[in-house]
Amino acid sequence: MFEKQSHEGYRFPLDGVAQKTLVHGEKSLMVEFVLQKNTVLPLHSHPHEQTGYLVKGKIRLTIDSDCHTVMPGDSWCIPGSVVHSAEAIEDSVAIEVFSPVREDYLPKGA
Repeated sequence: MFEKQSHEGYRFPLDGVAQKTLVHGEKSLMVEFVLQKNTVLPLHSHPHEQTGYLVKGKIRLTIDSDCHTVMPGDSWCIPGSVVHSAEAIEDSVAIEVFSPVREDYLPKGA
């Protein structure tokens, strides 16, 4: 599968969060998250492994009980079913990959 860059297809699951599935295959799915400064993604967990890379901005990422200040170029991996949360300290963009595919993140008609 190949996808060209587009400004369409964003969802807005929370105030201050724009989310777009960039591409997906049978076993993984890649998502762009655009976070406005001071946005909080509340503590949650899901069965999917989640790896990420911060493209721009600054976030505070809590994985289980460990808190990390994340800067551009930093990356992370959150095992499935581990509680985690994030707070955007600055306007930020993160790319994350989920495995297995998050069915709830698939584009309509996929």
